[in-house]
Amino acid sequence: MVTTLAQTRPSDEQLAREAAREGSDGPAFTELVSRFRERVWRICYRIMGNTEDASDAAQEVLVRMFLQRGRFEERSRYSTWVHGIAIRICLSMRRGRGRRQKRVDVVPNLDLNTQPLPTHAGSHNTQAPVAERRIDLDHMLQHLGDEDRALLVMKYAEGHTHEELSEIFGMSQSACKMRINRAISRLREQFDR
Repeated sequence: MVTTLAQTRPSDEQLAREAAREGSDGPAFTELVSRFRERVWRICYRIMGNTEDASDAAQEVLVRMFLQRGRFEERSRYSTWVHGIAIRICLSMRRGRGRRQKRVDVVPNLDLNTQPLPTHAGSHNTQAPVAERRIDLDHMLQHLGDEDRALLVMKYAEGHTHEELSEIFGMSQSACKMRINRAISRLREQFDR
């Protein structure tokens, strides 16, 4: 019988259960950190907007993952739980530190060629070539409030469903949809001139 990699590799949820039983930073938790380190940093970077704050936030997320490893209750996917921790830490840090005025980095892989904002029927930009519609999405996101920015990042850059966003942000799915649509509308009003 041939064993595939998917059959031998434990799921995130299985590793989370094992990490909770281990009681320390054993191999299961080490594997979870290995799986999530890059993704957590990317989320933190997109929310925080610079490498220094992103690194601080990502480190705090990993510490919180360790300290709260026994609290994962499997009501959602483990990744949703971790991303929720990342969002809460980033939003808290942004409120506490204020926004850094000087941006030193440009967010990678966030252009309208790969992550388009949804278009609405009748939008005058729907026929324009993609090259003409290219916009610095990072610059656009800076014009939103922290939570709206986080919602758009998690929806369009990280690919979360409305159900997952509801779990992460602690609001109903309809509230998530409404906030996302309003944020997109504000961006369109400001940049669709």
